[in-house]
This record gives sequence, C-alpha cells and structure tokens, in this order.
Amino acid sequence: MAECFVRSVARRAGSPLRVRQRAVGGVGAVVWDAALVLAKYLERAWPRPRPGPGTGPGGGSADGGAGPGPVVVELGAGTGLVGLMAAALGGETITDLPSDPDYILVADCIYYEQSLEPLLRTMKDLSGNKTCIILSYEERTMGNNPKVEKRFFELLQTDFEMEEVPLDEQDEEYRSEDIHVLHIKRKSRR
Repeated sequence: MAECFVRSVARRAGSPLRVRQRAVGGVGAVVWDAALVLAKYLERAWPRPRPGPGTGPGGGSADGGAGPGPVVVELGAGTGLVGLMAAALGGETITDLPSDPDYILVADCIYYEQSLEPLLRTMKDLSGNKTCIILSYEERTMGNNPKVEKRFFELLQTDFEMEEVPLDEQDEEYRSEDIHVLHIKRKSRR
C-alpha cells in the first residue's frame, strides 16, 4: 500500500478536518487544490452560498425552515474533502441519491475529456429547478486541458446557466486566480 499522510484543513469554528492522502496514487487519492478552495468557500458562505443565476437565497432546509440541513450531493473531489466540509457545516447525510437536492458540489472534475458528457448528464439527472450546483476547477494550460475545458463549457450551456464567484467573495487564504468557483443552475424547463 502506498504511503499515506494526513492533510489537516483548519476550520473557522470546530475541529480541523483531517483527511488521509496518499503520497502516490490516482485522482481519488489526492486532496486537490480546487477541492480546498471549494471547501473553504462553503465554510465562508454557509449556510447561504451565493444564489445561482435566477435563484433566491440558498441554504437552510429545503423548505427554508428549521430542521435538517440542506441535502447535498458531492460529485468528485478526490478524497471527499468537499463533502466532509458540507457535512461538518450541517449538510444532510443521505444514503440514496435524491433527485433535486439543494446542492450538488463538484470539485476539479473538468479533466478527462471522456468524463465530460457523463458528468453533465449526472448533473442534469440529479438537479431540479431549485438545485444550486457549485463547481470549482483549476484552469490548466498544459496539453489537452484548455480544449477539454472549452468543450465542457460549450456542453454546459445547453442545459445550464452559470455565474462565477468573484475572488473577493471566496476565502481570503484559500483562493487563487487559476481556480474558479461557479454557481450553476438548470435552465428553466418549458
């Protein structure tokens, strides 16, 4: 088994999140920078992440009242740091994938060209009109990556609209000009 080390992520309140990361391994064995940026953005914005295009205030329970936290689905993020942060902040733990969750969190999944269409199909199948998808990705300039990113955004615009979260609304320490955080919402069904 590959050597592991513990990645500790400080929180504004409460104990730090501690995630085991492999020194060597595949994409699921790493705490990716875009996942760190998204986790820390959630911590700053929770329970009311900035609404997506055309939405009202986010956060809280699905009906806006007290009770269980928002239903959150995480798609990708290496070791799951983003989902752990959402749970630590009060996101509802689920055992079955719901349709129309409050939030879908996606961290650094715009990487492999062959995964773009399945990712977008999953986002479309899971999301409803009120779902806020919060996606972070690292803009990469080497190899095929610019082409992959361009293709993702072309495909995304078919069913979704998006808005980028400005850097000054992200965590002061965990932000970077080459890591983007987006709020995405399904286009209204007619």
